[in-house]
Amino acid sequence: MSTHFETLQQSAAYPDGFSVVAPADMGPKDIWPRKPSFFIRHVESPQVAAETSAERIEVGPGPALSTSSAPATSATSATAVHRSLFVGQFGLVPAWVKSASDAKLRSTKLVNARHETITTSNNFRDAWLAGQRCIVPMMAFFEDDLRSGKAVPTRISRIDGKPMGAAGVWCRWVGAGDEEIISFTLLTVNANSHALMHRYQNPGSEKRMPVILSEGAYDAYLSARPEKAKEFMRPFATERLHANPVERKADKVPRT
Repeated sequence: MSTHFETLQQSAAYPDGFSVVAPADMGPKDIWPRKPSFFIRHVESPQVAAETSAERIEVGPGPALSTSSAPATSATSATAVHRSLFVGQFGLVPAWVKSASDAKLRSTKLVNARHETITTSNNFRDAWLAGQRCIVPMMAFFEDDLRSGKAVPTRISRIDGKPMGAAGVWCRWVGAGDEEIISFTLLTVNANSHALMHRYQNPGSEKRMPVILSEGAYDAYLSARPEKAKEFMRPFATERLHANPVERKADKVPRT
């Protein structure tokens, strides 16, 4: 499972990599389950993007994050797809969850969604079929190398140093008293045959990796029909990834 990723910490990376305005503050560098981070989704018009881009949201433990006060939008000539930056909790809270306490328990287990069961899983099906897809900007994600018998945290990034856009789905949960949680999960694919990613995670278990989208596919993924969007579920090329062991896990998972 990909439960830890690294966010963009340079303002220029947002417009350069994703054609959206950078957030007002970059937020924490290391993201774990139930931590707030940024995701990109499409909106129907620039006006909607302008209205939502100034949101300031607090989700779970840690500081609130806010997106920029300027419209964070991008449009294609073929289809009016306008990208907008949002804040959400890492770890999906399905809309049908009954209480905030149940949301807390479920979300830590719903940070990844298998693309093979996205249309049948009760946890993710409704968001996927409703077109609630998103792109999660990240500089890297982390996996444990357990081949030596000892967990060696390893940072996986693009070999060219550019940010990655991971495919995800998002959801809005509303509880009693209009309590609201905006959340997202990362979509994953099988990586058993991936020349790099097959090294990581528990020996003997199925290997998984996040779906890393090519830059030219961002708008198509966000706007495609559900059945068409599945065509983007493929492993990122091995030769475009770099793995670097790190001395320790930064900001270990907090107790909540």
